[in-house]
Amino acid sequence: MKPNSTIPLRLIWLVSILIFGANTVHSQTVQQIAKKAFGSTVLLVMEDTNGQPLSLGSGFFVGNGLIASNLHVVEGAARGYAKLVGQKRKFDIEGIAAVDPKRDLVLLKISGSASPTLVLGNSETTQVGERVYAVGNPLGLEGTFSQGIVSSIRKVGADKLLQITAPISPGSSGGPVLNGKGEVIGVSVATYRGGQNLNFAIPSNYLSTLISKAGPTKPLVQAKSAKVQGSILADLGGRSSEGIVGGQLIWAFKSLQAGNYSFTLRNKLRVDVKKVYCLVIFYDENSNPVDVDVVQYQNIIPAGLAKRVSSIVDGSVQKLTTSPGSASPRTKSVEFRILNFELVN
Repeated sequence: MKPNSTIPLRLIWLVSILIFGANTVHSQTVQQIAKKAFGSTVLLVMEDTNGQPLSLGSGFFVGNGLIASNLHVVEGAARGYAKLVGQKRKFDIEGIAAVDPKRDLVLLKISGSASPTLVLGNSETTQVGERVYAVGNPLGLEGTFSQGIVSSIRKVGADKLLQITAPISPGSSGGPVLNGKGEVIGVSVATYRGGQNLNFAIPSNYLSTLISKAGPTKPLVQAKSAKVQGSILADLGGRSSEGIVGGQLIWAFKSLQAGNYSFTLRNKLRVDVKKVYCLVIFYDENSNPVDVDVVQYQNIIPAGLAKRVSSIVDGSVQKLTTSPGSASPRTKSVEFRILNFELVN
């Protein structure tokens, strides 16, 4: 009986080795996950019809010449290019291979790249408390790798969103969110500004479905708005700069052309905001950028209301952008881009 009694113990020991050994094979160190992700993640630079930068975002390879990203990153762009993290070579975007407006996903087709792809995981098996890693280019800072956990799995109608604590910022949109095995379980999409790590990702299973529908390449200009009825993002209202808009710039002096100006910051959200950072870009009559000004408005802008903000640039900017004797710049001579803001709790 004694020799036989040791057999179950040996079997248990052997099974334990096999189980833990299998987990070791599939799991990766954080450094390994980061290195592999950087080799497949790109910075997306989108341009308007004049070749001027329109937006920055992130994306990652999911197939031969196929990059996944958010639709709102490419919306309104006439062209653009992708650049692998840490590399100088640029790859022109040929067009769109597939799009899912409801879930703010897009597949972009590029040429000339044989970069490795990231493996998509099953987002349905993702659990609250699971550690995750977000990779992207927040505010244009290439190759940023951050970690956090899945803090909740939110239901939006019949769909789902992953709520994560891994920090993301404007420019992170479209980047991969990875699990401990280095598998993509989400696509970074949104953040509640000033909301204590309230960040969101589109589950990877939606992306898997979109990849299966990839077809002939369509022109980039056909990218439709992600803000369609029933959009998975309809109630977020805090995605990067959405909800806060600038406009109605006027010069303080018509004839002196001193460069003093004011404009309106309008809060279209349902909550108060503060600490709004706005980039004002001035163009000459040939649509060439001549100057920029970063304006900070620290006070509160109540929900649904607007505030008048003042600033100053060189007087030559007023001359280049505005007809003599006019208080307002010529059409298309000024552009407003909201860089950041916070929600008032």
